[in-house]
Amino acid sequence: MKEATALKQQIERALSGRPMAVVELGCGPSKRHREAIGIDALPYPEVDIVSDINEALSLFPSSSLNEVHSYHCLEHIENIEALMNELARVIIPGGLLHVSVPHFSNPYFYSDPTHRHTFGLYSFSYYAFTTLLKRTVPSYMKTFHFEIERLRLGFKSPRPFYGRWLIKKIFGRIFNLNYYLMEFYEENLCYLIPCYEIEFWLKRNENPFT
Repeated sequence: MKEATALKQQIERALSGRPMAVVELGCGPSKRHREAIGIDALPYPEVDIVSDINEALSLFPSSSLNEVHSYHCLEHIENIEALMNELARVIIPGGLLHVSVPHFSNPYFYSDPTHRHTFGLYSFSYYAFTTLLKRTVPSYMKTFHFEIERLRLGFKSPRPFYGRWLIKKIFGRIFNLNYYLMEFYEENLCYLIPCYEIEFWLKRNENPFT
């Protein structure tokens, strides 16, 4: 009880004076968005709220966030559906959810024992409305509070593999030309030319899709 009260007070202090609040989930040692409230389970220097992400979000007031960003964090989350429900509650209508996650063909994904979920082009189509992709997938939610507005496949290699990095950047330019090429790539070529990550931009809709 005391821990929940202390966490709520942290959140209230972080939101104070921020009418258009931005949150970065799993920000790690360095936030990419300097103005964001950083949430992470580990007490890195730039973390504003040290907590389990779902627990922290559950204590935010409804419609209190303008934007939520997350970079290589959601693969660690056990319950994605619960997280999406909390994000739908706390993000204002018209607000942004921006997510970057490892692609399922990423050769480094399985090296990390804390990873719980893989992601492909259609992963968020189970939780959000979209007209960008052609294949129809089942809905796991009664209503869609988000709409996928943009996707991008990220091709890169880590340091010091600079030659591979350059080659993969060229592949990225080709496959990101349109959504047909993205789908063609994922269905036919992803294990020949592994993809490092996918980026999703989702809009919180005022009137949910049913």
